[in-house]
Amino acid sequence: MRRLLPSVYLTKAFTVAATALLLSSCSGNWGWYVVSPKTTTGRTNLLFLLDGLKWTVLMSVTAISISIVLGLLIALPGLSKQRVLLITNRTYVELVRAVPILVLILWVYYGLPQIADISINVFWAGVIALALSDSAFQAEIFRAGVQSINRGQYEAAQSVSLSYIDTMRFVILPQAIKRILPALGNQLVYMLKMSSLVSVIGMQELTRRANELVVTEYRPLEIYTVLILEYLALILIVSAGVRWLERRMRADERV
Repeated sequence: MRRLLPSVYLTKAFTVAATALLLSSCSGNWGWYVVSPKTTTGRTNLLFLLDGLKWTVLMSVTAISISIVLGLLIALPGLSKQRVLLITNRTYVELVRAVPILVLILWVYYGLPQIADISINVFWAGVIALALSDSAFQAEIFRAGVQSINRGQYEAAQSVSLSYIDTMRFVILPQAIKRILPALGNQLVYMLKMSSLVSVIGMQELTRRANELVVTEYRPLEIYTVLILEYLALILIVSAGVRWLERRMRADERV
C-alpha cells in the first residue's frame, strides 16, 4: 500500500500541472475570456453555468433515492423461492436494463403523458426515467448484498422469533448495506453523469446551460472544458463523501 501512495500523488501532481500548463498557454485564438472570473462577461457566464449545478444535484439525488427504494422492493421477489416472484424479478430487471437511458428519457417525457393522460415537466420526467433505469441495477446490488449474508444470521433471527420483515429490517439489511455501500456510491456517480442526458428534453442542468452558452458565445472548447471541470469536482466530492462513510461504518464495526 505504501508503494502505491507515491504513484497516486505523482498522478495527481501531473494532472494539476498539466491543467495549469494548459490554461496558462491558452492564448491567440483561444477565448478563455468567456469563462474568466477576471472579466464581467466571464463572471456572468460562470454564474450561468453554475446555476445549473443545483438542478443536476437535486435531480440526481431525488432519482437515486427513489431508485434505492424501488430497487429494494424489486430485489425482495428475487430472493423468494416462489417461481412466479423470481420470474417477475428477472423480467423487470432484464427489460429495464436493456433499454438505453436516453431512449427511456425520451419515452417518459413524450410517451408517458399520452399513455397515462397526465402532464409532466422536464424535471420529473428526468427523475422518473433515471430512477426507473437505475432501479434495475439497484435491485441486483441489493440481491447480491442480501445473498452474501451468512445463513447463520437468518437462523439466529428465527431462534429469537423474529418475523421475516423484522429479520430483514434489523439483521440482514443493516449488514448488507455496509457491504454494498461502494456499489451504491458508484451508482450515485453514474446517476450524476447520466443526468446530463436529460438536457435533450430541455432540463436546465449543467450540460443544457453549457449548450446554450456555446450557441451565444461560439466558444465550445472553453465552455465544455469548464463543464468537464464542474462534473469532475462534483464527482470527486461525492466519491470522497462515500469513502468517508465507508471508513466511518468500518470504524463503528470495530467499536
